Amino acid sequence: MDTFSAFFDSRSASRGGWTSDTLKNFRQISPLVQTHLKQVYLSLCCALVASAVGAYLHLLWNIGGLLTTFACVGSIVWLLSTPPYEERKRVALLMAAALFEGASIGPLVDLAIEIDPSILITAFVGTGLAFGCFTVAAMLARRREYLYLGGLLSSGLSMLLWLHFASSIFGGSAAIFKFELYFGLLIFVGYIVVDTQDIVEKAHLGDLDYVKHALTLFSDFVAVFVRILIIMLKNSMEKGEKKKKRRD
Repeated sequence: MDTFSAFFDSRSASRGGWTSDTLKNFRQISPLVQTHLKQVYLSLCCALVASAVGAYLHLLWNIGGLLTTFACVGSIVWLLSTPPYEERKRVALLMAAALFEGASIGPLVDLAIEIDPSILITAFVGTGLAFGCFTVAAMLARRREYLYLGGLLSSGLSMLLWLHFASSIFGGSAAIFKFELYFGLLIFVGYIVVDTQDIVEKAHLGDLDYVKHALTLFSDFVAVFVRILIIMLKNSMEKGEKKKKRRD
């Protein structure tokens, strides 16, 4: 209880001190770390473009599936096992992982286009806005302020994985599926904040591996985007079914 009360006390205090000068105050982030963050977010943008290309390739040739998922995992493992000084190779592996990830979620993108293309655009814009807002909030907060949430998020993610494992064996329900969606969305939104502060803190300590940090943020972005897209598709399909019942 003391932890939660301290958290809300710090939030109320920070709200009271937020001004236009606060929003421009990045003095706690050194110039070296700022340069590192520029590399991270530039790599993230390139990875998102590569992911979009992967989804488009699925629409053309229907390549998304289990093989692209394994290829994505293999590219990530290869990237993480490659020494940091092999920069070009690691960047290429990041783009390959993003491409395969985009192809893997291609069937979901294809379904969204068939139902309503505007859902896809809305989901991406909503994810971008949420990602941007929580990233800025993490950077403007005091250093290490949200890092303690990492343990809570890891516990929540573990619970989510066990729940998904149990439902796949014993059978799930609509209520469990909805809980997994919304709870998973909450967890990965929290990871955006925690991972951003973790990247800043590691950079201050000398870890300037922008490829690995971009991969971390890319994983958070995709996880949030997929869940928002599924939620919007589910709501759209439910509305469509209600309209059909009214017509009948």
